[in-house]
Amino acid sequence: MVEVWAAIAGATVGACALGIKSAGRESQQGRDSLVRLTSSVDNLSSQLDLLRREQTTLHAELFGRLSDVERSVARLEGIQDRN
Repeated sequence: MVEVWAAIAGATVGACALGIKSAGRESQQGRDSLVRLTSSVDNLSSQLDLLRREQTTLHAELFGRLSDVERSVARLEGIQDRN
């Protein structure tokens, strides 16, 4: 009878040890995944900031040119109105 209880206790300790080892491995995998996701989000954020700066520069240039065209059109319309 003692042997049966010893076998049960040994199996329980072995199962607990495997569970703890497995949980530690899953915890490490979770941390690794979190680090990868965090770095990916950080990279996307920097890329979006770069895109926003480029769009701001492009819009400034585009609206500057549009303003020049509007002034030229207004000047031409003013000349045509005098004739």
